[in-house]
Amino acid sequence: MKWSNVKYLILRRFVQLVLLFLYFAGNYWGWKVLQGNLSASRLFDTVPLSDPFAVLQIMATGMIIGTNALIGAAIIVLFYGIIGGRAFCSWVCPVNMVTDLAAWLRRKLLIDRIERKVWVTRNLRYYMIVIALIVSAITGLAAFEVVSPITILNRGVIFGFGAGAGLLVAIFLFDLFVLKNGWCGHICPLGGVHSLIGKYSLIRVKHNSDNCTLCMRCKEVCPEVQVLGMIGKRSEFVSGQECSNCGRCVDVCDDDALGFHIRNYLSKESK
Repeated sequence: MKWSNVKYLILRRFVQLVLLFLYFAGNYWGWKVLQGNLSASRLFDTVPLSDPFAVLQIMATGMIIGTNALIGAAIIVLFYGIIGGRAFCSWVCPVNMVTDLAAWLRRKLLIDRIERKVWVTRNLRYYMIVIALIVSAITGLAAFEVVSPITILNRGVIFGFGAGAGLLVAIFLFDLFVLKNGWCGHICPLGGVHSLIGKYSLIRVKHNSDNCTLCMRCKEVCPEVQVLGMIGKRSEFVSGQECSNCGRCVDVCDDDALGFHIRNYLSKESK
């Protein structure tokens, strides 16, 4: 296997594992690089970082939000909104490693070729945002944070896994046998939040139709295949807000028809 076919995959795994290690080191050895967890962190013991969806849920409960939490959420929104797009889901979220493994096994076991009647709208993740906020307001608890597999995996690495590990296994089996990219691509409300945040981000994959040979390898590996509707038709940026900038389509494309570029909103082809 060539480096060019897995470079972004390896880089993503490196980033995800390093972040988990830094959280572990911050809690066990007191390292100041990154302390806390993916819901609320402190970078170099100075810069606050907060999950904007967690902050929204806390606001829905009626609790008072600290200034640091608001500043941390603003930093995350600005970073992903201007630069990263939905990259949190593929470059930071540790559950992505679980769902990517399930997707890889589906392809190897040819499960995708079996006709299935299960269908779930990809808009479910946006409905889940609203449901989580309503439940938070009713119960007085940040609803998604209580059951979030992201939080379970993140804290599990730091403090050890308990019964919550069963949810991670359930997500793996659901993605493997029931619905392709079921959790990240259809259900996870945090993914929906980052889709909305990063809708107009600058860094995007661009398709060059002149180089495309219609091999469709990109569509085989893309977790949000609906964003690749331009393949073989026209040269343009992948503008669908659900694109997670994972780079797998770029990795597997041997035609040099896909690559990361910076959108220029003054140009018509970027819109």
